[in-house]
Amino acid sequence: MQDKRRIIAGNWKMYKTSKEAVDLVQGLEDRLDILADDGKGLEGIEIIVCPPFTALKSIYTVLWQDKPPVKLGAQNMFWEDEGAYTGEVSPPMLKDLECEFVIIGHSERRMYFGETDETVNKKVKAALNHRITPIMCCGESLEQRQAGKTEPFIESQILGGIEGLTANDMKNFIIAYEPIWAIGTGKTALPEDANDVISHIRTVLASRFGTDVAKAVPVLYGGSVKGGNIADFMAETEINGALVGGASLDADSFADIIKNAR
Repeated sequence: MQDKRRIIAGNWKMYKTSKEAVDLVQGLEDRLDILADDGKGLEGIEIIVCPPFTALKSIYTVLWQDKPPVKLGAQNMFWEDEGAYTGEVSPPMLKDLECEFVIIGHSERRMYFGETDETVNKKVKAALNHRITPIMCCGESLEQRQAGKTEPFIESQILGGIEGLTANDMKNFIIAYEPIWAIGTGKTALPEDANDVISHIRTVLASRFGTDVAKAVPVLYGGSVKGGNIADFMAETEINGALVGGASLDADSFADIIKNAR
């Protein structure tokens, strides 16, 4: 693999009030300051936090004032710029808060809110049109894995999500492989198994855009990632980082993941 970027993104899901979110990111900053000065530094690691919509403004203000090595992302967005879409948030709204990333197609969005490969594709295109980097999620259920259907299912999700995109679009694109059975369950895919699936994802990308593009797209692993297992995942050739859930809600545990990802 040519592009061994290290990306650690925290998905805070539906946790943290605005004040709690500010406390968390400030606590993370303090710990990152220590890591930056410990001899190994943070060079080569991209850190992203994705708080709830209600905390984006507060977090943006903190990050803008302090200029830490942390970038801001959102957990979802709609594909239209504006309109009568009660409860939705548009790409320009995210850009106004300097959101550089947005998670799209998380399994919880697909499960609880009816998102499909088609709507994921619309959101991906909208994000790219507004120069927001999509973190497009994919992942199989336990039943699909046990039935040996992981690869065809993942392939269908990837192809559906990237429909109509160009090789140039993939320069600002991140994929997160999150097996549904490992999200918030304490169960974790073996690093070599995750690596195999991500290798297949690159094969799918190569079929559309060529090998060079497929190698360059960062692909993250997500699913019960902790400080104690991140180094094993990062040691695999195809894995660029992690999309972290519960462990990103605590400054110490999130900093520990970042530390060990180096």
